[in-house]
Amino acid sequence: MTEELSKQYNPKETEDKWYKVWEQNNLFCAKASASKTPYCIVIPPPNVTGILHMGHALNNTIQDILIRYKKMQGFSALWMPGTDHAGIATQNVVEKALAKEGLKRQDLGREKFVSRVWEWKQLYGTTIINQLKKLGCACDWERLRFTMDQDYSTAVTEVFVRLYEKKLIYQGHYIINWCPRCQTALSDEEASHVELEGNLYYLKYPLKDSPQEFITVATTRPETMLGDSAVAVNPKDKRYKKYVGKYLVLPITNRIIKIIADNVIDMEFGTGAVKVTPAHDPNDYVLGKKHNLQFINVMAPDGRMNEEAGKFAGQDRFKARETIIEDLKSLDLVEKITPHTLSAGHCYRCNTIVEPYLSKQWFVKMKPLAKPAIAAVKTGKIKFHPARWTKVYLNWMDNIQEWCISRQIWWGHRIPVYYCKDWQEKNTKTGIIVSGTKPLKCPKCGLENIIQDEDVLDTWFSSWLWPFATFYWPKENADLKYFYPTSTLVTGPDIIFFWVARMIMAGLEFKKNIPFKDVYIHGTIRDSQGKKMSKSLGNAIDPLEIIAEYGTDALRYSLISITTQGQDIYLSKEKFEQGRNFANKIWNASRFILMNLKPEETQVDLCVYFKQEQLDIVNRWILSRFYTLLEKVDNELASFKFNEAANSLYTFFWHEFCDWYLELIKPQINQKQTQVVMYKVLEKYLRLLHPFMPFISEEIWQRLPGAKDSIMQQSWPHLQNKLINRKDEQQMELAFELINTIRNMRAELEVNPVSRIDIQLAVTNKLIQKSIEMFAVYIKNLAKVNNLAFTDQYIAQNNQYAVALKDLHVIMPLAGVVDVAEQLKKTNLKIDKLKAEIKNKETMLTNKNFTVRAPKEIVETEKVKLVDMNEQLKKLEAIKHGLH
Repeated sequence: MTEELSKQYNPKETEDKWYKVWEQNNLFCAKASASKTPYCIVIPPPNVTGILHMGHALNNTIQDILIRYKKMQGFSALWMPGTDHAGIATQNVVEKALAKEGLKRQDLGREKFVSRVWEWKQLYGTTIINQLKKLGCACDWERLRFTMDQDYSTAVTEVFVRLYEKKLIYQGHYIINWCPRCQTALSDEEASHVELEGNLYYLKYPLKDSPQEFITVATTRPETMLGDSAVAVNPKDKRYKKYVGKYLVLPITNRIIKIIADNVIDMEFGTGAVKVTPAHDPNDYVLGKKHNLQFINVMAPDGRMNEEAGKFAGQDRFKARETIIEDLKSLDLVEKITPHTLSAGHCYRCNTIVEPYLSKQWFVKMKPLAKPAIAAVKTGKIKFHPARWTKVYLNWMDNIQEWCISRQIWWGHRIPVYYCKDWQEKNTKTGIIVSGTKPLKCPKCGLENIIQDEDVLDTWFSSWLWPFATFYWPKENADLKYFYPTSTLVTGPDIIFFWVARMIMAGLEFKKNIPFKDVYIHGTIRDSQGKKMSKSLGNAIDPLEIIAEYGTDALRYSLISITTQGQDIYLSKEKFEQGRNFANKIWNASRFILMNLKPEETQVDLCVYFKQEQLDIVNRWILSRFYTLLEKVDNELASFKFNEAANSLYTFFWHEFCDWYLELIKPQINQKQTQVVMYKVLEKYLRLLHPFMPFISEEIWQRLPGAKDSIMQQSWPHLQNKLINRKDEQQMELAFELINTIRNMRAELEVNPVSRIDIQLAVTNKLIQKSIEMFAVYIKNLAKVNNLAFTDQYIAQNNQYAVALKDLHVIMPLAGVVDVAEQLKKTNLKIDKLKAEIKNKETMLTNKNFTVRAPKEIVETEKVKLVDMNEQLKKLEAIKHGLH
């Protein structure tokens, strides 16, 4: 006898134990091998500040399934791990820690502050890594990378220099998204727009030569009016034709500004006349350049008004809005204020409303980089799953904008641009030196007064190199050559533009090859009400708490089983009970098998044994169903339908293997063929299960006879088409239909569960009768049938209950089985009650107040209920008929 499993599965006793074994035996390692095909996934690097959330749990479980699956298939499967330095997020965390000490980063200075961040990283930066291990992630941890590693930083610098030399990186004054809280520029993707309820302010600007006349402009941001340098109208607008070229007096400042005409002005918005503030609005910036207007910045980097704002200097921008409106009201220059829904950009890190802000920044020209990246997807070299994301990707790429890559923070890759202070002082042009290392001397004047650009690069400027920089590019090496391009990228929809698109561009530009072949986009985790899960909303479920309560495998299975390809996931804590229950079912069934297993009977080659022995239909059936499952799971994983694969595994094990097979074989469990098949199906199933539920599959695997190595080192089962027999499957489906029908008949008539009954089968087709006779013993055992008789014709008679199936009738003689009079009384009561309910339901569904006003799905649900009730009524009428 093999070692008996405990009565209950306890994940706490197995998970940490087996993860340690896997790590100690280097089972996560992958090496370049001429004898193996490479398969590689690079992890979407979590922020070094990160703590495991459900999005991480889903994303990394999917990756882990693929890696374990490919390892078992014989690939050299590498999962490259790492973390992102997360510039703004990490700096914010450390600044908050400093604030508790009464300090600001400026008190420390740049060098000491950056040292403090590195100290923080050493203390807390591995938190997310340890949590990923708790999730069971089979990453090659010996390769762990960090985007601020020295070698990685070399790659970042190399890319900047190359792009600068190709004139794809440039510096210029442009309107950018500015976060007053983080005090840094943000790319468009980092400042997503959110609809807000605000106001539209109608302000009157007096004409210079006719102060009694006004041009009324409509604006949502009156605080920026202090920086106005024109008012613009459409040249086709008849209301304003006579004013074009004239001048206005800008209220409060008394500055003179011109009325200009431009075709871009929307005559329908507001009054058709708009204030033009070139330093504070991207559209106005274009107008300012086009019409040679003055650029007046009235705001400081922290969101307060600057000296250009006059008496409002020092006021927060929103406070200034209030006081400016009050002043204008006192001057009778506010025509009206109306409610207005507006769209405002918000900082992706601190959620502050960003300010369109004129600033000198570094940019990447994206259109030349986008062209080959568009072609790679259009030609199918890179495929998105689900395919609908292809359109989203291409639409963004076709309309791609310049990428602002400079950030005004201290933590990150400092821009590799240097300036000679002496040259700057003597020349009108700036002496810029772009170099991978700091120059010792100025190449123009020979002096050593060299300073580096203060800004750092956008975090995404390092992470877009992730698929090849993690392999120590720009050095060419065996691993880079072997594992690049990588195979699959698994990510969420929120970073398609931030990361996925840019990685494709970077791979094609610097490696002249795509970075990956398949991109799987999973959905977003939401609560049961459809709201996105987040800490701030208080609706987040902590995966570590779920692991502590239910186990890692339960978490993994539950998440995957409800994740329809590409659809959002609606999650509640109760959903994890399914995974826990499934784990318990697997454990209990395995325990039953191992308790009844004769190890010496099982050590045979299944295919050889199958050819040599005449297996009975039940054992042939379960083997056929197993290999049908294997084929199905392979196809589902190949098409990234992870939930379908998980549910296929569940359906086979719970319903076919446990509910049917283990029940069918109990009387013959000691027979050799049953021992062999029962064992072989279990051990092969555990291998299929392993990528989804690695811990419980390993724990049970180690209890199997002759188990030596980890289940991770076993091969994925090979499909044996010769063992798939559709005829056997159809015959057993008939057996199950008969057993279920008889069980239902017993339940409907409230037959004592332990009583054995007689059943007659009226069968017109002799081939069907022959099939039934072959598995009659199983029907008798599972449906508690004493005598099973056959007749070739069904004749309706009293004192029997009959149910019609295809090509046969199932007949239960009632004499001596039930109290006919008592059962007839109960049945009549049920019929009367059901008829009343049907009448009420029919009345509801003919009432137009209900059918028109109620939601469509509710009406449809009620119609289905009515159909079910009428079917139930037919059954009761048939029972009543048989009782007479």
